[in-house]
Amino acid sequence: MFSCFFDMALQTSLKSRHLFRLNARSIQRCFSEDAAPGGAGQKKGLVLGVYHVQDAQLGGEGGGEYKFTPTASAFNKQTGGRLEELIKEAGGRIPKGKALVYHNLDPEFFAVALSGLDKENAEVDTSEQLDEAKENVRVAAGVGAYELRKTGVNHILVESFNDQVEAAAEGAGLAVWRYQDNKAKEDQKPIPTLELYSDPDKTSWLRGINKADAQNFARKLSDSPPNLMTPSLFAKATVDALCPCGITVEIRDKEWIESKNMTAFLTVARGSCELPLLLELGYCGGGQEEKPIVLVGKGVTFDSGGLCLKPCKGMMEFRADMAGAAVIVATLRAISILNLPINVTGIIPLCENMPSGMAVKPGDLVRASNGRAILVDNTDREGELILADALLYGVNNFKPKMVMDIATLSPGMRTALGSAASGVFASTDSLWKEISEAGTFTGDRVWRFPLWKQFSNKVTHTTFADISNVGLGPGGDPCLAAAFLREFVPCGDWIHMDITGSGKLQGKGDVPYLVEGRMTGRPTRTVIQFLTQFAKTNH
Repeated sequence: MFSCFFDMALQTSLKSRHLFRLNARSIQRCFSEDAAPGGAGQKKGLVLGVYHVQDAQLGGEGGGEYKFTPTASAFNKQTGGRLEELIKEAGGRIPKGKALVYHNLDPEFFAVALSGLDKENAEVDTSEQLDEAKENVRVAAGVGAYELRKTGVNHILVESFNDQVEAAAEGAGLAVWRYQDNKAKEDQKPIPTLELYSDPDKTSWLRGINKADAQNFARKLSDSPPNLMTPSLFAKATVDALCPCGITVEIRDKEWIESKNMTAFLTVARGSCELPLLLELGYCGGGQEEKPIVLVGKGVTFDSGGLCLKPCKGMMEFRADMAGAAVIVATLRAISILNLPINVTGIIPLCENMPSGMAVKPGDLVRASNGRAILVDNTDREGELILADALLYGVNNFKPKMVMDIATLSPGMRTALGSAASGVFASTDSLWKEISEAGTFTGDRVWRFPLWKQFSNKVTHTTFADISNVGLGPGGDPCLAAAFLREFVPCGDWIHMDITGSGKLQGKGDVPYLVEGRMTGRPTRTVIQFLTQFAKTNH
């Protein structure tokens, strides 16, 4: 068993800090990949924005269907109107999601990217559950930074886009990052450093960079090859990431798991030679007597389906069946930098789901740690089994204010939503409202599904056991999975997030500032924002 602890002095200092105050040293310590700006041999680029004006008569500078942001307008004047000439040559409009790159505009910059922002007065669209102003900025900053990265720029300055500094930092930070740890050094492309241009709001910039870096870390964990992200290697990566940030990490071994009678969890793990582990993570930003928020993440580091083997085509994607666990680790690292005045406990059961002579069989009966008998109708529904024991441990041992579990649980969720949003099951309307507002703010949206008794009846209607890990069909798989989990969170505030569609591979045309065909790291920023809101309303 391995433990890492931070001393009482650091705990005391965390509690005394102001809400959401960012610590630059913490960012450097926790996100060591980020290089500091400046230095010799720097090739600099600049991202500026331009709006599309719907009424051509309004024009822009010199007419046409465009209008520069204030920062771009100032830069245009600095270049003697050259930027205006260039956009007119391009037809007077740059669509949202596109950027034009220009050279030799200013001696300070190797290249300047002019990104389309769509309409100027974008607002929150309640029907879309999206803050369009923020999302337009993320897209513009991300596309502009990505285009500059392709030119070989190694230091990118990004404008504030009319005071949308945090969104600009998020978009740029997500767009330029790539997971390339396993490529030959000579084939790895440098990731540019990022800096805010011509604006004093460094706090919002650092907050946005922090959130982007957190999601990038979740992307890295999820995208790692399964032989390089086994349960033990995931645990090591968690220690390396969280201990320097002052977060406790307890790694519980198989003997400890057995001592807690987590038979459902162990049943899934026994088909693999990789031993199961359970991570217990602790962030203490609130008072010592304050009840924590418990986050439970599914940590199946590879899911073959067990004896109910998945098709070979597409099986490789299930290296990210631990995306829920990755989101929790990344979130804890981020909130430690934000110094949120709350206590958070993370519970992550780690294992592989593999076929072997020891693997669980369809029709087997196993008991959760509370003694309830579970009929295993499908070995490819292993997430329900490991989360049942993890949820019981979190609820019974920490008496939390609120429980949230995050899991790639049901293929039906991807069928229902694609990657447009994460599916949410909330035990109260107030919790749904908070998580929905968080998704609207971040642009990483959520959509509510029902927790009706009809679904609970379908998972508990079995002759041979107390509950089935599949339930009566046909259809309704995401709701049946949520109903199963609810049986192990019998009371209190609870949110279940099914990220099967949003948390795995990025689809074509989904999010412009993420990479198609790679893992998304979603919904890390939405969870961070939710906890930020929770901290505000509870202090």
